[in-house]
Amino acid sequence: MKQILWIVFVLAAELTVAQETREEWKGIYRETAPKINNLKHTRLNASFNYEKSQVNGKVWLTLQPHFYPTDSLQLDAKGMEIKQVALVKNNGNLPLKYVYNGEQLQIQLNKTYTSKEPYTVYIDYIAKPDELETKGSAAITDAKGLYFINPTGADKGKPTQIWTQGETEATSVWVPTIDKPNQRCTQEFNLTVPAKYVSLSNGKLVKQQNNGNGTRTDQWVMNQPHAPYLFFIGVGDYAVVKDSYKGKEVSYYVEKEYEKVAGKIFGLTPEMMQFFEKKLGIDYPWSKYSQIVGRDYVSGAMENTTATLHQESAQQDARQLTDGNEWESTIAHELFHQWFGDLVTAESWSNLTVNESFANYSEVLWSEYKYGKDAAAYDNTKDMQAYLGSKSSAGKDLVRFYYESQEDMFDLVSYQKGGRILHMLRNYVGDEAFFAALHQYLVHYKFSNGSAHKLRMVFESVTGKDLNWFFNQWYFNHGHPKLEITYGYDAAAKQASVVLKQTQGSNLFKLPLTIDVYEGAAKKRYNVWLNNKQDSFYFPVTAKPDLITADPERILLAEKKENKSLEEYAHQLKYGNNFGDRMEAVETAAKEPADPLALNILTTALNDPFFRIRSKALNGLEQAMLNAATLQKVEAIAAKDPSRIVKAAAIDVLGKQRNPAYEALFRQSISDSSYSVAGAALEALSLMDSSTAYTTALKLSKEPSRGKLNNAIAMVIAAFGDESGYDYIAGNFKKMPLSTDKFTAMFTFSECLNKVTDAAKFKEGVDLIVAFRDSIPKDSKAQTDPYINNLVLKALASGKETKGLQELADYVKLKMIQ
Repeated sequence: MKQILWIVFVLAAELTVAQETREEWKGIYRETAPKINNLKHTRLNASFNYEKSQVNGKVWLTLQPHFYPTDSLQLDAKGMEIKQVALVKNNGNLPLKYVYNGEQLQIQLNKTYTSKEPYTVYIDYIAKPDELETKGSAAITDAKGLYFINPTGADKGKPTQIWTQGETEATSVWVPTIDKPNQRCTQEFNLTVPAKYVSLSNGKLVKQQNNGNGTRTDQWVMNQPHAPYLFFIGVGDYAVVKDSYKGKEVSYYVEKEYEKVAGKIFGLTPEMMQFFEKKLGIDYPWSKYSQIVGRDYVSGAMENTTATLHQESAQQDARQLTDGNEWESTIAHELFHQWFGDLVTAESWSNLTVNESFANYSEVLWSEYKYGKDAAAYDNTKDMQAYLGSKSSAGKDLVRFYYESQEDMFDLVSYQKGGRILHMLRNYVGDEAFFAALHQYLVHYKFSNGSAHKLRMVFESVTGKDLNWFFNQWYFNHGHPKLEITYGYDAAAKQASVVLKQTQGSNLFKLPLTIDVYEGAAKKRYNVWLNNKQDSFYFPVTAKPDLITADPERILLAEKKENKSLEEYAHQLKYGNNFGDRMEAVETAAKEPADPLALNILTTALNDPFFRIRSKALNGLEQAMLNAATLQKVEAIAAKDPSRIVKAAAIDVLGKQRNPAYEALFRQSISDSSYSVAGAALEALSLMDSSTAYTTALKLSKEPSRGKLNNAIAMVIAAFGDESGYDYIAGNFKKMPLSTDKFTAMFTFSECLNKVTDAAKFKEGVDLIVAFRDSIPKDSKAQTDPYINNLVLKALASGKETKGLQELADYVKLKMIQ
């Protein structure tokens, strides 16, 4: 499962809010689900009622007592109509007694079965997912299991689709099962679908039968056991683009308008499979690998075994892809889950880290292989900052046996923090041992369940090291180090000093650490350990060091305060040969752009080989007073930089100059093949010639646009137009999936609503913002609700009151308190 949206909210506003919370869950230990009966096989016959958004299902479940004899079976079956329950016996059905409470189906078997006696239960049922009230999580915004998208075709701008989302325990909304991650079974799904559509499920498509009534039955067979939450069904009018890897089918299910670019979106998949196989020493373990895109999907992506589901943001057009494939890391993340999560599955949601932390870290591994160490370090730093930016995350253990809902486990701790912990573990044991341990873990627990304890024992077996200290402080505890680092020099003793003080409170961390000491370009590296509240280290030098850096590779998951000067940061930029050193220098200089030395750091960084650092330096220059030489550099970058992202950032800088000499460049760049460059150019033009920019935006609004250009068009129309721009801006906002773009677009939309006087349109617009607010899951609401209510809706209400439109102001106020 890949998170997409909620990290942005946590970083956007970490507001303190008084709220009432229920505390009962803190006393409930979340044990690994007990095994009374084990699933062995699921055979499902399913057809779909599009008018009622229901599933007509008949399922045969083969089970076997785990160890102790039993005469009963409890299944998860949420919100269903149960028509018949029977035991399959002698090619017939023997009716069984059962009790159903809307959540669980308690079945009395015909006798007591031992652990050596399999049996098969038949259930005839109707699943009604749209009638079930559910709640989601920070990663999964809803939990009704099976979703009918535009089932009657009423929305002409949206395709008709069906897709499922099983994680955490929502497969049991559409098929009775034992919906726990420590269950596994094989499956056969016979799906009767409209003949005009294609279907996708786990395993291989082995048979198709035309039924002569406008429907077709597709038989999908999965011969390797996997967990019920990984069951998948997808149905829709898709183009299926075929690829292959080592003779296995690799396929991409996309809406037909994206058929020609499907290879550009997903085409690196076979190379990723090869790379992960090599790293893990384990061949891709399943019979095929398909990826499908679903409209209105409730998360970022989901690693259903052999059939990953992606949010519609994956579907990028050719122009969008010139800026780079923004979905590539997600594709890697979900593919890695086929090993970590699907082949070896967390035994409980408390141990989610052995699924999600690994998938998160796979993004770094892929970036390192494909794009180099700087790209990997950027990904690692980005996720580290996401976790460190959330105050609420610091109080949560990585492995949590106490939580209110299993959905709460899908957060910055399980993903971003866990990935950084794996990075520290890799650095400590070394690459060879790290990947050898991953190999052994997968071999030992394949088609079974893993946990943090099992992971520790494998690492200890491979390395011969006792790693309890590492796992106790990082896996079974919470928080992170907060380090105050003081660098000093004793001229008389010719000695450099580094004093590190842990200020985070009672949880002291044991930390391996590297320290670099620079005398000119010469660097010496020292390896030390932090074991105490305060540790001091001393190093011989011939003169005062030009720079001392603790943790130069940014391995530690820690907050750090250092007493470095801008002169030292300039030295760090020049001689630090890793991403962290260079980016830290640029970020520090960007806070003081008026300082000549800071300006020199930013200007020097424009020549950095890594585009992220060039882009960051340009961001820092936006508010600076630039001389002719620096402007000439920026102009050259805007014209010739190989990265479209950097070119767009350069145009942003030039736009802030409001120099008529750049107008021709902006006009020309609006037609650039990159949405980022075109969007930056339109915004830059609006700062100089708002009338022309507005006319241009109106013209562009009638053409396809995405990303930064789409945002720029809306911004210009909202800023310089009147309420006639409402239909375009509201329509865009409504169509956006849950994403960072939608969060950004909310502010432009609210600016547009400030100008709307039509009561019906204004109320519709407010309702769209409120619906967006309310779709945010509980885990993030403490941060997002006050932000949206106080900074967006409250401002709208105040604006309408100022204009004497009290009815509209009252409508907003009502929505603020709901």
